[in-house]
Amino acid sequence: MTTISLPDEIRTQRLTLRAPRRSDAPALFAAYTQDIDVARYMTWRPHTQLAQTQGFIDYCIKAWDDGSCRPYLLVPHDNDDIPIGMLEARLQPRTIDLGYVLQRKYWGEGLMPEAIVSFNQLALALPEYFRIQATCDVDNVASARTLEKSGFLREGRLERHTVIPNLSAEPRPSFMYARCR
Repeated sequence: MTTISLPDEIRTQRLTLRAPRRSDAPALFAAYTQDIDVARYMTWRPHTQLAQTQGFIDYCIKAWDDGSCRPYLLVPHDNDDIPIGMLEARLQPRTIDLGYVLQRKYWGEGLMPEAIVSFNQLALALPEYFRIQATCDVDNVASARTLEKSGFLREGRLERHTVIPNLSAEPRPSFMYARCR
């Protein structure tokens, strides 16, 4: 097991970022894992069965426990049992790769930039991390804007970078964004 110094819980103005629980699968399935619009630019297809979401949660719990990743679930302060999104921090030496997703009904409320900024402040204050990076499909304007609102700078375009199965079986170009200290 890897020792990591990222916190188990992060509180923002409106959200709590916390560890996944096995009991979260039904709420995640209802919130967004089966939503085609949410999954459009993701590296996964919309889930058609609750068992798929349960398998994903099991993977997240294992990654959390082995220290390779911190898949934080986003929950409102007033209801810890209702996850509305995820901020996944994949840990590498000196670098964290971020991925994120948010339930559609919360789009446009500034919740994801709020979560990302809070995470960045904590992570970049730790001596072991110098860079937080994220990629997004070149057509995913909303994700690019989220990263820019969160203080990330676009560093470049990566050709044939990521397979987005809801758009193409071929790798698509992505923009690389980063925030460094």
